[in-house]
Amino acid sequence: MQDQRRGEEAELLDLIRHRSFRQGRFTLSSGRESSLYFNLKPTMMHPRGAYLCARAFLTRIRTEHADYVGGLEMGAVPVIGSLAALSEAEGNPVPTFFVRKAAKAHGTREVIEGLGPDESLAGKRVLVLDDVATTGNAILQAASALRASHAILEAALVLVDREEGAAETLRRDGIRLLSVFRAENFL
Repeated sequence: MQDQRRGEEAELLDLIRHRSFRQGRFTLSSGRESSLYFNLKPTMMHPRGAYLCARAFLTRIRTEHADYVGGLEMGAVPVIGSLAALSEAEGNPVPTFFVRKAAKAHGTREVIEGLGPDESLAGKRVLVLDDVATTGNAILQAASALRASHAILEAALVLVDREEGAAETLRRDGIRLLSVFRAENFL
């Protein structure tokens, strides 16, 4: 089982390297300039990539004993759907949600989406997911909404930690940052 996991994660690393990683001059969403760029949507939206991302996340989610997992739109949404489906197929379902950047102007005006009418995150252990962490600000935005809903939030999980301060920022807010890969894995 461990060898299979290592093999799948090596395959995921290669897939990200080819579909989602670029070197050059880029302006990141944080406004920072960088010579490394990760756009993980081409990997997360690829059939094999969706499966491998979900498997890598599920392995780590299970050790965190989270009641729910989810993250801020848009970065976390593709992998959330994949891991929900895969967790059900494996017979150990993981409930998911996503956090809107702003409440909808119509309908229920919810910020946290994906919960049924009788579901609440109050008192539940929640793990925040994202595709990439740079500054940690997207995770903190999700954390603010989750804590307002009285969820218990101790950790966040990303596919790639760019190692540019997110772990330190989140630690100051009481959140551990876990990652499948770090930027150094791509150099």
